Amino acid sequence: MLFDLDKIFGKKKNSKDVAKDRLKLVLIHDRANVSPQFLEMIKSEIIKVISSYMDIDESALDIQLTKTKSDDGENFVPALYASIPIRNIKKSGK
Repeated sequence: MLFDLDKIFGKKKNSKDVAKDRLKLVLIHDRANVSPQFLEMIKSEIIKVISSYMDIDESALDIQLTKTKSDDGENFVPALYASIPIRNIKKSGK
C-alpha cells in the first residue's frame, strides 16, 4: 500500500494527476530497481526531516530515484534527485 500524503492533508487529485503519479512511480521503479513502497518511505522520511527546519510545498514536491553514470563514465549508480519548494525557513533554536 502506498502512502499518499495528499489524502492525509485533504488535497484531492483528479484522475489525470493520479495516473501521472502512478506512471512516475513505475518509471522510477524501473530505472532504479526499487519498489514504489521503498521510494514512498524515502519520500516520507525526507519530508519529515526537512519539515522540522522549513515549511515546504508538499504538493509540488518531486523526488526521483534513478541511475546516472559514475565518475569513471563506465558504470551506472543510483542517484536521488529532489525538487523541494521551500515556502519559509523556520527559526532555529537560537
